[in-house]
Formats: sequence, C-alpha cells, structure tokens
Amino acid sequence: MSEAELDARHAEKMRKKKAARDKILATKTIEKGLLIVHTGKGKGKSTAAFGLVFRALGNGMKVGVVQFVKGKWETGERKILEHFPDQVTMTAMGDGFTWETQDRQRDIQAAKAAWERAKALIMDEEHDMVLLDEMNIVLRYDYLDLGEVIGFLKGKPENKHVIVTGRNAKDELIDIADLVTEMEMVKHPFRSGVKAQKGIEF
Repeated sequence: MSEAELDARHAEKMRKKKAARDKILATKTIEKGLLIVHTGKGKGKSTAAFGLVFRALGNGMKVGVVQFVKGKWETGERKILEHFPDQVTMTAMGDGFTWETQDRQRDIQAAKAAWERAKALIMDEEHDMVLLDEMNIVLRYDYLDLGEVIGFLKGKPENKHVIVTGRNAKDELIDIADLVTEMEMVKHPFRSGVKAQKGIEF
C-alpha cells in the first residue's frame, strides 16, 4: 500500500472518529453547576482543585475558597490567589491542622464558622465556583453534621460549581456528587524520608 493510500485510510479513520465523537457530544445538552469531589489517599486532591480554580479565573469567573484545615499554612496557591482580589474570596478556618490542636470543641467551632462562610459563598449570586478545601477531613471527624451538609449541597444553586476535597469522603457525599475522582497513592517521597517540598506540597 502506497503512502498516499495509507494517508487516505488514516484520514478516513480520523473522520469517522470525529463523526462518532460529534454524535455523542450532540446528546450532551445539560448545562449545570457541578458538585465535584476529590478524595483518596494519593497526593493531588487540593492541587487538582486549585487547577480548576485557576481555570475558572482564566475564564473570568469569580471563585470562593474556604480552607477547612490549612489555616496557618502559607501556601503558594494562596499567595498567587491574593493577586486576584476582584475574582477570589479566600477564607481559612484559622486553627491549622486539627490533629495538632488537641481541642475538639475549638475545632468544631472553627469548622462550623468555616461552613457558615462556605454556605454564604455557595448561595450568593456573585461567585461561580466555591472550593471547600479539606472539608472531608472535618466531616470525617464529625465536626459538622453530615446530614445538614448533604441536604444543603443537594439544594445548592443550579449553576454553582462546588468542589470538595480531602481523603475519606463520606459515601453520602459521593452519592450526590456529579464528578468524583479518587487519588491513589502508588509511591510517595515521604516514605523515603523526604520532607515536604516547597512548590510541591505547599
């Protein structure tokens, strides 16, 4: 078979693939705000979520971010987002990692305050996307009432995107989500004695 014939066969194959893809895409007509969950033991849950935040900013959208756990950490993403004061609203729970505080009642109050802020951002007409970073952690420790959270998220505004991150996502949250990604850890440098690296972990 000549090179020209191979090229023609390849072009026809690509044309058929595109036609099939276009046919499938034509059936996808619903436009809505998504409830997205990033969970699992692997690294990258918040990283992927902030990737969506930056994508939204690039499309002129306004984003709210509520950090439920990393309240005291000066992260690279927070420093960058501070350059977009007209597009980003940042809120941190304020008490750092919950397993360091040794004060459950304070953690619960901080989580509740962060959740109230999150609800306000989700319900307003100003923000297009809201990231609830590490909220799965506070749900895991029962700092928030799961039923109340699920009920609220089920009733979120139709066009609002909400992203929830953190390992051990509750089954009830997974059930109502539109998109769920589980990060699987295959290998991590921490296990080889490598400490958290700037630009990678924070």
